[in-house]
Amino acid sequence: MKMTSINVVVKSIQKVIGRGPHQLHEPLFFGKEINYLKSTIKGNSVSSTGKYVNKFEKKIKEYTKAKFAVAVVNGTQAIYISLKACGVKRGQEVLVPALTFVGSVNAINYLGAEPHFVDSHINNFGINCPKLDIYLKKITKFKGKKCINKLTGREIKAIIPVHVFGQPCSIESIIEIAKKFNLIVIEDAAEALGSFYKKKHLGTFGDAGCISFNGNKIITTGGGGMVITNKKKLAKKIKHLTTTAKLQHKWEYLHDEVGYNFRMPNLNAALGLAQLEKIDIFLKAKRSLFKKYLNVFNNKKGIHLYKELQNVSSNYWLQTLILDNSNKNLKNRILEKLHKKLIYARPAWKLISQHKPYKKNQKMNLSGAKEIYSKIINLPSSQSLVLK
Repeated sequence: MKMTSINVVVKSIQKVIGRGPHQLHEPLFFGKEINYLKSTIKGNSVSSTGKYVNKFEKKIKEYTKAKFAVAVVNGTQAIYISLKACGVKRGQEVLVPALTFVGSVNAINYLGAEPHFVDSHINNFGINCPKLDIYLKKITKFKGKKCINKLTGREIKAIIPVHVFGQPCSIESIIEIAKKFNLIVIEDAAEALGSFYKKKHLGTFGDAGCISFNGNKIITTGGGGMVITNKKKLAKKIKHLTTTAKLQHKWEYLHDEVGYNFRMPNLNAALGLAQLEKIDIFLKAKRSLFKKYLNVFNNKKGIHLYKELQNVSSNYWLQTLILDNSNKNLKNRILEKLHKKLIYARPAWKLISQHKPYKKNQKMNLSGAKEIYSKIINLPSSQSLVLK
């Protein structure tokens, strides 16, 4: 790809979305948002109690087919409270991709546990399972039912597979690895509402799944998250912990353990409920946008658009360009050109293992994650680009 081809890339993007400014992903509001928000204000029920929190949880359960759902303040705390409720403790290790949003890793750190970085695969941006299986066989031993890292002497307790950009990781293989090494599975499905693998919603394969409703997600509550699970005891534990571990009583404030004020406010849930009512419209718009991008990039040499894999129904939260090996050195020049045109495309996250707080953490060979970072560009993907 020569410099003229960089111009072709930019013009191809502009052909789909027009001239800038275009953010990477923006929320879209129409429908009942204002009515529901007014209802919370008129009813003086804007905080962590109110009908919309329960309604929103119920609708998420129905949509994902999870048996239980607990609304929380954001996706990071959803991961944190899931790990804690599953028994992850200080000094234990949690396997997590180096290619992820920092919140996934910070949640481990909040517990005093140790993030242990694992590699990803360009095929779906998720954990490289064959490579991880070989790695764990080499570095672990069992002490009773505990999986012990022979290099550190610490127990490896859990794994956090990440469904990156709404695309399913190799979740079935991850579940197999987790069973083999006796690991808890907390799915980071922050970006994956509306994505399915073999007609099963992401976040419902492991012990728990965590969804984000940040302003840049496919639906938003402004700030908020959700834990979904099929385990009754776990759901009850998470609900208890996120509501300050308060025991029911007519007037006394009684708490039986250290709890957290993580409950989603009613105001946010009202917004989320109105947004969720349009999820099918949003998903259709996302797929339409993908097809428009695919049409302009289908025959471009040296670059291709990421497509969902077999047995997958993706929400296409972000549209992702992948450069081939001979052209990946042009990634930053393409990004610079797009930003000058006020088209705010983005690369993948810089590997968390390369950031100052986590440079000393244990990691396997991360060649796959480095390859992904070097080759991909995420394009503006707001559903409003189609629903104008």
